[in-house]
Order: sequence, then C-alpha cells, then structure tokens
Amino acid sequence: MVLRKKAILFDNDGVLADTEGLFFDATKKVLSKVNIDVSSELYIDYCLKRGKSLFDLAKEKGFSDYEVRRLRAERDAIYEKDLASKNTAMPDVENMLRKLHAKISIGVVTTARRSHIDIMHRNTGFLKYFDFIVTAEDYEYPKPAPDPYLKGIEMSGLDPIECIAVEDSERGLKSALSANIDCAVIPNKLTKHCDFPGCVKILKNHEI
Repeated sequence: MVLRKKAILFDNDGVLADTEGLFFDATKKVLSKVNIDVSSELYIDYCLKRGKSLFDLAKEKGFSDYEVRRLRAERDAIYEKDLASKNTAMPDVENMLRKLHAKISIGVVTTARRSHIDIMHRNTGFLKYFDFIVTAEDYEYPKPAPDPYLKGIEMSGLDPIECIAVEDSERGLKSALSANIDCAVIPNKLTKHCDFPGCVKILKNHEI
C-alpha cells in the first residue's frame, strides 16, 4: 500500500515521537496553577478528537488573551525542558524510516512548533530522514482542517493521490482525508480506543 505511493506524510507526536504524554503533563501542570483541572480523557476528546486547545478552557473562564499567552509560554518552557532531556523516539521508528528513506519521499506534517520538532529530533536523530517538514508556522488552520496536509502536498510537489498520511488521532485523520490524501493510522496508548472512519488501514506497529 505505502510503496505504491511516492510520498509518505507522517504526523509527528504519537507516531514518530512519544511526546503526547509530556505535552499533556506540562499543560496539566500549568492549568492546575489557575485551578483548571484536566484529565487525560478530556485531553483525548478536546484535543486529539476535536482539535481544540486546553487553553480554550482558560478563555472560557474569563482569562484575557495576554494571560492565556503567558500560560502557554510557561507550558512551552516546561515542555521544551522535558524534550531536551529525553530521547522520545517511538520504538522501531528509526528502522522503519531507514528502510523507507531509500524508496519513498518522507515528510512530516505536524501541529507542533518548529522549535519543538528541532529539539526532540536532535535527540532522536530522525531529521536526516525527512525530505520536508510542515509545522504550525506553515499554515493558518491546524488539524482537523485540511491546511497542514495541503501544505504537505505542496511541499512534496506531488498530487494527493501519490501521497499517503500516517496518523494516530481522529483530528489528524480528518485533516488528511479533507485534503484528499489516503491515511493509515497507528493508534497509540492515548488513541487506541478512538474511532478512525475512512482510514485505509489501522496498523498495529511501525512495520509499514
């Protein structure tokens, strides 16, 4: 299935790097300081299914845009420190990337900031396998909107039918499908109970 395509567009967090837990923990820690309690179930529903931000909860409680930006910056500082201190590579991913790299163009399409991608993949060593990277700075509307994958298609120089996405979440699947890209899904520990209607295949591991 994959090798009939000319490019594979990977989501990053939860697919290539085991970072979802670190991101959630950093967000939860910061929001708890302002008496906003969040659970993993809320994170899955709010963020990984619907594509919203947990900081919207602060806005709903009346926090100003300035205060929300300050909370985000505090979360980002905690998250970046954790990323810099750990190798977040998902098991068997490097073997997969090494095998695919000689046969197919490899891109990353993520809602993460470029600075976070650079920090985590300095530790994983994966950057050398990527032909292009689409990050949050490269488009207007994040997943589940099609914008991230439309940008990925543009950077690949290919037609959508020549590309396949690999995702781990419902919001990512919706983004890929709305950009007219086939999408396979590798559920992780946070998304293993989610539904993935429309995906071409649900994979049990990174043996693509």
